Amino acid sequence: MKRVTGFVLAALFLVLPAIPAEAATQRVMMQDYAYGPAALTVRVGDTVTWMQHDQAPHDVVTTSAPVAFRGPMLSAGQSWSHTFTEPGTYSYYCSVHPDMRATVTVLAAETPSKQPAPAPTKPATVRPTVSASPTVSTPTVSSVSAAPVAPAPSSSAENAPPVAQQAVASEPSLDPMLLIAGIVTAVAVLCLLLVGSRPAG
Repeated sequence: MKRVTGFVLAALFLVLPAIPAEAATQRVMMQDYAYGPAALTVRVGDTVTWMQHDQAPHDVVTTSAPVAFRGPMLSAGQSWSHTFTEPGTYSYYCSVHPDMRATVTVLAAETPSKQPAPAPTKPATVRPTVSASPTVSTPTVSSVSAAPVAPAPSSSAENAPPVAQQAVASEPSLDPMLLIAGIVTAVAVLCLLLVGSRPAG
């Protein structure tokens, strides 16, 4: 179990840095007929919440922005939020009080810098393995040239008939005296066995 939990924790540590930072929520106060802060920097996906603290009503209307938006008229104690999805500079003001002006600068998310790092290491390891394959094909050519050595068994087949002829020729060369001697000894043994088997009289 310790090894399994160790692997799980290691995987989490590797995955967490690759996940982009969670969207943050920034606040802008509407107070004393001004936006505070007047200049705010966020990232794509962040949310800005305007909180109304004045007795007079205020709203948020863009004057120049990549994506225009207009918030509702807010009374004291109310708030309104907007999530930025496009990078750029958003200039806005209060339509009731045009002197109230502010900007929000939206930066792009920081994710592409971490992706190209592991990519170049993988193709470098694959290239040496491809170069080793041509060397394997060269021994096969030599093995094909060695194939003509096969005629050796044909020479052994040619030698076989003389051996058979020698065997056939050796059979009539037996000495007839040896055959006669063998027959005589066999008859003598039979006689001895017959004499020995008779009961003593």
